[in-house]
Amino acid sequence: MRKAILARFADRITLPDLRLAPTTNDSFSPDRLRIELLSGLTVALALVPEAVAFAFVANVHPLVGLYAAFIIGLVTAVLGGRPGMISGATGAIAVVIVSLVATHGIEYLFAAVVLMGLIQIFVGFMRWGKFIRLVPHPVMLGFVNGLAIVIFLAQLSQFKVPGTTEAGGHGASGGEWLAGPQMILMLGLVALTMAVIHFIPRLTKLIPAPLAGILITAVIVIVFGLDVPRVGDMAGIEGTLPPFHIPMVPLTWETFQIILPYAIIMAAVGLIESLLTLNLVGEMTGQKGGASQECVAQGTANVITGFFGGMGGCAMIGQSMINVKSGGRTRIAGIFAALCLLGFILFAAPLIEQIPLAALVGVMFMVVIGTFAWNSFKILTRVPLTDAVVIILVTVVTVMTDLATAVVAGVIVSALTYSWNAARRISASTDINEAGAKVYRITGPLFFGSTDGFIELFKPEADPAQVIIDFDDSRVVDQSALQAIEAVAAKYEAEGKTIQLRHLSRDCHKLLKKAGHLMVDSDDDPDYELAVDYHVRTGILGGH
Repeated sequence: MRKAILARFADRITLPDLRLAPTTNDSFSPDRLRIELLSGLTVALALVPEAVAFAFVANVHPLVGLYAAFIIGLVTAVLGGRPGMISGATGAIAVVIVSLVATHGIEYLFAAVVLMGLIQIFVGFMRWGKFIRLVPHPVMLGFVNGLAIVIFLAQLSQFKVPGTTEAGGHGASGGEWLAGPQMILMLGLVALTMAVIHFIPRLTKLIPAPLAGILITAVIVIVFGLDVPRVGDMAGIEGTLPPFHIPMVPLTWETFQIILPYAIIMAAVGLIESLLTLNLVGEMTGQKGGASQECVAQGTANVITGFFGGMGGCAMIGQSMINVKSGGRTRIAGIFAALCLLGFILFAAPLIEQIPLAALVGVMFMVVIGTFAWNSFKILTRVPLTDAVVIILVTVVTVMTDLATAVVAGVIVSALTYSWNAARRISASTDINEAGAKVYRITGPLFFGSTDGFIELFKPEADPAQVIIDFDDSRVVDQSALQAIEAVAAKYEAEGKTIQLRHLSRDCHKLLKKAGHLMVDSDDDPDYELAVDYHVRTGILGGH
């Protein structure tokens, strides 16, 4: 029994491909290694202010965010379902945990992160990640547009005078807006970074454009001693190796009740953002699959993070775009980014703290420009109105609330639209056969949305004594459809007439038989290659 269970779970998910070779047709070479390492370094530099900022949002120490970025980034780079993706501490998770930290303290946060990871691992082994394919394309467009706007708005806090935060230290989220020459200088450096990123690929491809932008701007600021906000103004990032730490919470049912709602929400938000990012990176790199593997990787990373003092996280679309557009295509880039981040914490904190925030803001602004689906403005005028509404809805809800709410709202609206359109497709053509029976040939799916239209197709009082309902061009989908068939049968019984169902598929036949409302007299055709008649009786028909 144990072997059977283990075999079943082993069959549910494939082991990650740990090969570090690129997924393109290019052979692995020193030049490829150089690109991967430089891409990873670029990502690591961009991760520092992001992790610190999200730690401030969650009201925890900056190192809690940095530890999460390092551990999650490393584990998902090794085990994840899509080489090239970057994961770490994210704002989507930070927003969820604010009230938990404020109400119960940071130890409950660590426990919730562990439980969050276990939920994500369970989802991965159950292979539920595949349901991300149900997210329609208009929702994806709204997702990338909303995320681009969120990334843009998140950078605006860097244009403020650093102020003291509740978590200790200083953060750019506090204080007033920069003014006068300092604001002009900040904007100028941002523009310089963006210009370097735009034009450097025309001069050389030896170094990723984002890294070149950061280095050139940083050198100018340091050499000339320009007075602009720097990474060190947000918080000191120097620390030690993340220590192993079991969350100090009571192992009681009450504790479980406290952390479970947060864990579920964090797991859902993290998986939705990760799987949508996986699809987006897959479109850019020509890769497919890996959803369940990514769920397990994210869950494993969060479990480990919870035991090493991290705040939890998921895939980061901004950093993933930086990596992919810098040329990162393998697991090396993600692994090196995580190791660089650890190196910054342990050895290079004084140097990294001198990097001007303007350089990192310029990089993120270029990510915004590259992420936003600018063609969606044209698409809005060419697609059906409901699809245009979904694109706008998901974009707005993403900005106003969070990604998970936006995606769920978009999927619900899309599903309702599809159901309404499918419900209008139910129709029937009729004729009288050689035996004098009236044949209704149903077209379109029979489900909860089309049952009223289905019932209205029939005229029991005017039809002959025998009626045949042919489902060759239809499909019985759910319980509502079964009830509709029985309602039609009841009307014919009231008129002393009988009905006959034809051309039901095997699964439809099973639905009818399992429901117990309709009993089939004839045997199944085992192959269903030829048309088969089903004589159907109901208890309502009284044996007719």
